[in-house]
Amino acid sequence: MAYFEDIQKTVMRIPRGKVATYGNVAKAAGHPGTSRQVAWALRAPKATRLGWHRVLGAGGRILLPEEAGLHQRMLLELEGVVFKGNRVDLKRSEFRFGG
Repeated sequence: MAYFEDIQKTVMRIPRGKVATYGNVAKAAGHPGTSRQVAWALRAPKATRLGWHRVLGAGGRILLPEEAGLHQRMLLELEGVVFKGNRVDLKRSEFRFGG
C-alpha cells in the first residue's frame, strides 16, 4: 500500500493546468521504472480527488480509451491545458517535479 500512497501524494503535487507523465510521476515518487503501475495506483477509489486526469502517457498522450479519454481531455482543457492535435503541448503544460 505504501507504493499507492507515494504515487497519490506525488500526483497531488501537480497543480491545476499542468500535467506529468506516468514515468515522471513514478520517478518523482521514488519508484523509477514503474510507470505502468502508476495507472493502477490512480484507479484506487480516493484517486478521483487527486487530479488523476493530469497524468498522461509519454509524449503527452491520453491513454484512456474512448469516452474516458474524451472526459480526461475535457477536464484538462477546462484547466487551460493546451493540446497540439491529440497530444498535450508538454513544452507549455508539463509540471517539473523539484528535487
